[in-house]
Amino acid sequence: MEKCINMQKKCILFDLDGTLTDPFRGITRSVQYSLEKFGIRAELEKLKCFIGPPLIDSYEKYFDFSEEQAKLAVGYYRELYNDGGAKFDNRVYDGIPEMLGKLRDSGKEIILATSKPLIFAEQILEHFGLQKYFDRCFGCELDGRRTRKDEVIEYAIEQYGIDKNNAVMVGDREQDVIGAHKNGIKCIGVRWGYAEENELEGCGADWIVSTIEELERILLA
Repeated sequence: MEKCINMQKKCILFDLDGTLTDPFRGITRSVQYSLEKFGIRAELEKLKCFIGPPLIDSYEKYFDFSEEQAKLAVGYYRELYNDGGAKFDNRVYDGIPEMLGKLRDSGKEIILATSKPLIFAEQILEHFGLQKYFDRCFGCELDGRRTRKDEVIEYAIEQYGIDKNNAVMVGDREQDVIGAHKNGIKCIGVRWGYAEENELEGCGADWIVSTIEELERILLA
């Protein structure tokens, strides 16, 4: 990994879940609810692997669902997550609002790039008072279009006119790193999210930080 010196990037793309907010209870309870529709019981702690990657991919990977079953499961998931309000069973990591405010005051362009449906992401940002810090938000569509992080970042680049050489991605999972690299953007991996042990190192994160204070120092350098 490179030394975290003189970042000087104008545009900062942030992941949401596990990076800005801790969505553990809302997401895992919704997954648990959806699995019960298939007669599957699972403890919440066992379901934290769903935080980050596209939902359909996770159902297929961790429970061997077919694509059809996975799509059905996502529908059940949204019954609790959206209709039941579990998306707000979430919390902003301490120090995030203050950091975003300093970045905005310094003239940085702040972009949200999430694999979560855009409508849910914007509702979460608004609920927690974070929307005001963002210049634009990008996510997937409810019909499943643009769920991979590389697709979201590519779309953000096209729509917002992002200069790849003057941008950096910040996220907690390998999908963030891989998605950024596929689009020619470097990525800072954060350890306070849901990456497995050595996940960020293994996928080639350009920098890895352990605290929000450290991230703030780098982004404002």
